[in-house]
Amino acid sequence: MKIAFAGTPEFAAVALRAMLAAGANVPLVLTQPDRPAGRGMQLQPSAVKQVALAHGIPVAQPERLRTPEQQAALAHCAPDLLVVAAYGLILPQAVLDLPRLGCLNIHASLLPRWRGAAPIHRAIEAGDAETGITLMQMEAGLDTGPMVAVRALPILSSDTTASLDARLAALGGEMIVDALRALERGPLSATPQPEAGVTYAHKIEKAESQLDFRTEADALARKLRAFTPFPGGAATLHGTPLKLWAGEAVAGTGQPGEILAADAQGVVVACANGALRLTCLQKPGGKRLAAGEFLHGFRVVAGDAFDLPA
Repeated sequence: MKIAFAGTPEFAAVALRAMLAAGANVPLVLTQPDRPAGRGMQLQPSAVKQVALAHGIPVAQPERLRTPEQQAALAHCAPDLLVVAAYGLILPQAVLDLPRLGCLNIHASLLPRWRGAAPIHRAIEAGDAETGITLMQMEAGLDTGPMVAVRALPILSSDTTASLDARLAALGGEMIVDALRALERGPLSATPQPEAGVTYAHKIEKAESQLDFRTEADALARKLRAFTPFPGGAATLHGTPLKLWAGEAVAGTGQPGEILAADAQGVVVACANGALRLTCLQKPGGKRLAAGEFLHGFRVVAGDAFDLPA
């Protein structure tokens, strides 16, 4: 089979590497255009593009896939199957109809829970006990297609989006290889998604990073884990906007935003229920620092208070 691949971040690159290691014939890779990144804001190729170039695979990077011109590379390739993983572009019906065996999507949730753009973040933020990978036959709806395979993973209390993404990526790579081997033997069976339990994982907005200490401490701790590595948490202290990267719920009582303690163990902030011990913080233009190091260069004492959002 000729299997085209569409994906962009490292999550997708893991699946592409697994397919290539298993001997898949991948004549074309679609990925998003190079984006500015790093301190110099130089154009950087996506993780998927880097894998493709390392294996000598042609790469197409259309801004959209709406027009025949934007679809030309895929149409010319005439793949038997298109595998999609965290591509970041909506596939119109004309693209879904191009491969004779359709399109398989590697989705990082237990569908129908967390359809949409940010399933890993939202699962951690919501306090889900588990998540997983669903291989799905793609159709025009947003992650609504029938399921080819589903495997679950527990969400660890220590998981951030970065760590859970890595574990799910590895699982997705295993599952797509298994599915391609099964497809060589005959058509894959698919099960419609249940109508009950649908939730949507809306894209993470930078404005969501603002922490409101009038929220329960457990929820804020989950939010910090969910928003690592992006966009992190944010709060203002002494008029200075700080980035907050790690914390844990602890016992404590005070007015929301009030700092109850500040030492090498962390900056403890009163919340609506309990307190949040911040263990990794960052000043504007500075590096992420463990609480003890941070406090050497930024004075914080018990009785100070973070600003509360309006």
